[in-house]
Amino acid sequence: MNTLKIALFAACLTLITGCATTHDARILGADNQVELRSMQTRSFDTSDKTIIVRNVISTLQDLSFVIDKADTDLGTVSATRLYNGNKVRMTVTARPSSSSKSVIVRANAQYNLKPIENPKIYQDFFSSLSKSLFLSANAVE
Repeated sequence: MNTLKIALFAACLTLITGCATTHDARILGADNQVELRSMQTRSFDTSDKTIIVRNVISTLQDLSFVIDKADTDLGTVSATRLYNGNKVRMTVTARPSSSSKSVIVRANAQYNLKPIENPKIYQDFFSSLSKSLFLSANAVE
């Protein structure tokens, strides 16, 4: 009787673990991560990370975001806004490129804690950021 219970328990355990998806498979199995990163990343021809971060802050504010945290030394800006009663969070990082002749900017947007994968959102943000950088480079306030 005990042997039967042990065998039944082992069979159930095998079935349960065999059907489960591992956490690593869900994280590492995302094929579109490289595509998402390319949508989220742009390079700007300036070596001054501080100017980029200031313009990121201005751009986010122009897009109705409220700045939560900003650190020019680290090159990070986090901001939130409400959209249809839901929270949209955007985190932007700026870092020098390996050649130090440009700054790489990556924007990561989330809608209700889910990553936004719509390329238009990132295109609109980077378009606004490019315009802001152009205006600041030409001293138009």
